[in-house]
Amino acid sequence: MSVVIAGCGDLGTETGLRLASLGHRVIGLRRSAQKLPAEIEGQAIDLSFEVPTLPADTAIVVIAMSPDERSVDGYRAAYVKSVLNLVAAIRNDCASRPRVLYVSSTAVYGIDDGSWVDETTPARPSSPTAVVLLEAEETLLQHIPEATILRLGGLYGPGRTREIDRIRQGVATISPEPEFTSRMHRDDAAAAIVHLTTMQNRPETLYIGVDESPSDRREVLEFLARSLDLPAPEVANDSLRVRGSRGKRCHNNRLLESGFVFSYPSYREGYAAVLAGNGVRHA
Repeated sequence: MSVVIAGCGDLGTETGLRLASLGHRVIGLRRSAQKLPAEIEGQAIDLSFEVPTLPADTAIVVIAMSPDERSVDGYRAAYVKSVLNLVAAIRNDCASRPRVLYVSSTAVYGIDDGSWVDETTPARPSSPTAVVLLEAEETLLQHIPEATILRLGGLYGPGRTREIDRIRQGVATISPEPEFTSRMHRDDAAAAIVHLTTMQNRPETLYIGVDESPSDRREVLEFLARSLDLPAPEVANDSLRVRGSRGKRCHNNRLLESGFVFSYPSYREGYAAVLAGNGVRHA
């Protein structure tokens, strides 16, 4: 049985390695296919304007794209056009319809008042790029209604150390008012993709991928500063910030109810592993 990872960057590669370890043949689609580890067969392709060739026995397709530029055009190329080309390839090449999972973002909710969000919350994007993310989701479901959408919160982990770096550089600041964030360790995100694409029962259409501890960003930064034995970040001048932006808190109940178990249920365990140099599966 073959697995295709479309957009085989950091998250896609980690996912592919986990699926390869389960005995699957894994094909990674990316422009620089030579960068992939030996466990993943590379197919060099730009999915924004090329239709790939998929093995006839493809049973799983994971779409984990990222844009070259953070503009509407960049997002449309990376997400909407890639989805259309992958749908064409599935129709052209696959002997039977594979299980398809699309990695999206909780940015499609557009909520910034600190309120709680779950899969029943209407998606009302507040930025032009998030509008494109939702368009890509809808495009995929129009063509493959049984596909699964996984909306991830902010990823951190090996190579994703922005908050840690800012603490070390002494440039991190905290808001005087709560600023809620929902995160997920990169390894747990990859494990969730594997879980949803290989579970015995067909997964639901939509899942939110965040850990069990949505938190005020201040709490996270103060934890990191203590862990690094560095001073806590200073409180920013409120006049320099956009007032009223408090982020959102995302529920992960549906993912938990599917049987998924977190390795890093909160930022505490996850960042402790990052600081200790653990949780790295590939270079």
